[in-house]
Amino acid sequence: MSPCQNCHAGCCRSFAVSVSGADIIRIERDLKLDFWDFVCRWEDREGLITRGQAPQFFFEDEPGVPFAICLMHHQSTYVPSTTKCRFLMEGAPDRDFPLGEARCGIYDSRPSACKIFPTRLSSSGQIAEIYDVPSHGRSELLPIYELCPRPWTPADLDPVQTVDDLIVARFEQVFFLQLAKVWNKDPQSWLAFPDFIRFVYEKRLIRKTAEEMEAEIPATIPFIRAA
Repeated sequence: MSPCQNCHAGCCRSFAVSVSGADIIRIERDLKLDFWDFVCRWEDREGLITRGQAPQFFFEDEPGVPFAICLMHHQSTYVPSTTKCRFLMEGAPDRDFPLGEARCGIYDSRPSACKIFPTRLSSSGQIAEIYDVPSHGRSELLPIYELCPRPWTPADLDPVQTVDDLIVARFEQVFFLQLAKVWNKDPQSWLAFPDFIRFVYEKRLIRKTAEEMEAEIPATIPFIRAA
């Protein structure tokens, strides 16, 4: 049984989940939601959210302040002094599950950061590595912030899908980092950000004619055949 089974989802309560532009477009499309329904910017002066992995963005309405682009958090229904991922579906606590059971409300469309947890690509880029998960997701050692009930093992994950997800996540991460560099050269307002994202990602798909593609193929070196 997966460590996620019957879990109260401490990870979805502890962390601000960074999203890429691809994550945003996919959730908008799959759930028929608007950007403003689920995306927020979190001030990230210390880099505690992006951790040198996800990009930081700057905006003209908050000059000099680095932000992480994340899923929104909403107040928890059953632990109202805490927050949770906007898409986390909570179950009421009971005798068997004192913290309640919870599940992702957008599992098939969840961000890459959620799909690949708790794995990373090896230095070769060919193997998925499972990393150790801490006991709690926040410095407050409250039960609601407890993470996985046991260590993950290779048997908990699909060896093909996991590597596929990691490779896609890395590609999208690199693309989003490049996009951030372009944006940060001339930051616009936060209100302009969704249109910028949609414009860039719509341009990722183009059509080329056979002649154009052939022109890009490097010419072969005409070696002289020995007599």
